[in-house]
Amino acid sequence: MARNLRPTSTALTNPRTWIRACVLAAAVAGTSLALGLAAPPVARAAAAQRSMSVPLAPNAPERYVVKQGDTLWDIAGVFLKDPWYWPEIWYVNPSIANPHLIYPGDELQLSYVGGQPRVTLGQAGATRLSPEVRSQPLASAIRAIPYDLLMDFVGRPQLLDARQVKDSPYVMGMRDRHIIGSTENEIYAKGLGNPAPGTRYTIVHVGDELRDPDDGDTLGYMGHFAATGQVIQTSGAVVPGSASTARMKREDALTHLRVLATGREILPGDKLFPADVVIGEDFVLSAPANKELLGQVISIVDGVYVAGKYQVLALNRGKRHGLAPGNVLAVFYRGEEVRDRFSRGQDWMKTTAISGRVRLPDERSATILVFKVYDRMSYGLVVESSQAIRLGDFVAHPSYGHRDTGSHGIMR
Repeated sequence: MARNLRPTSTALTNPRTWIRACVLAAAVAGTSLALGLAAPPVARAAAAQRSMSVPLAPNAPERYVVKQGDTLWDIAGVFLKDPWYWPEIWYVNPSIANPHLIYPGDELQLSYVGGQPRVTLGQAGATRLSPEVRSQPLASAIRAIPYDLLMDFVGRPQLLDARQVKDSPYVMGMRDRHIIGSTENEIYAKGLGNPAPGTRYTIVHVGDELRDPDDGDTLGYMGHFAATGQVIQTSGAVVPGSASTARMKREDALTHLRVLATGREILPGDKLFPADVVIGEDFVLSAPANKELLGQVISIVDGVYVAGKYQVLALNRGKRHGLAPGNVLAVFYRGEEVRDRFSRGQDWMKTTAISGRVRLPDERSATILVFKVYDRMSYGLVVESSQAIRLGDFVAHPSYGHRDTGSHGIMR
């Protein structure tokens, strides 16, 4: 594969179904065999050798008790070397209502069916009253990823097009001569018309322009969540020297809002969008259908040059390249170029100005989970990393390279 990024196939694949609220994994279709007792360690090792398609973690336990704060990614990583294989080993108990859900206190057991590893719900936690009833609300079930880190992205515009940047209502100024706005401050917005008191809006700061490094096309503009505001009232704007505001245009009206919550400072010019109340989606962990996918990190949300675990990245690949929410991608950093001062025939003690240059392999540095997908770009959360991620790093199908020893030059 050439080092320079080339366009991937534009054939669309069917997006993976989103599972609302707390659904954590798809059922393994076509089987309802009863599980026996967990195999002894020797039998487990032999079975693992027979099932190479789903690589178990070297220290995978036979039992694991789910803890408060666990995510599906965490739990899958306990049993698997590659957590996105979770749907292939999660064995659903059909006697339990909503058998996909996992709660703190539940005990998961690793067993084998036909030589294939399976994880099933063994002893339920104290929250289960019977095989079919739980006393704990669905909202407390284990989620795929830590949603508190993504709430700024749920139901809020994060990729703005040129029309939105130009025409959307915007923050005109702050009350009491504030230069920036924050929680409990009051602001004035222009272009909202005459919304009813109590109406809520999401305030978004327009960030950097996002360009596809492949062709230079503008993909949109980064939208950073700034705050949530609630309408107090709308009134005509007062123009200095004007004798009357009776004939003011509707679009000139100023809307007075109270700031309810902030994610960052509010600045004049920030855009306003209707606030949607969205609980959020959960994902089916999976590898992309497009095995030839190859893209780049084009921006680090709320970062400058580097990113680490639980930061959000923008990628120049999206639906048209076969990506869907829940897809897992590997990140590779570019191997640095070094001088070869020790090749045959060279005197390494002398100047190295004419020494040949060699590029080191592109090594795997992180794993990201794609959670929001547009036509030509996506956002992904870094779920594990071994070193800093930088702008321009490659992203590829997770089967490329090796999670421990690197890619062995696959990006050449």
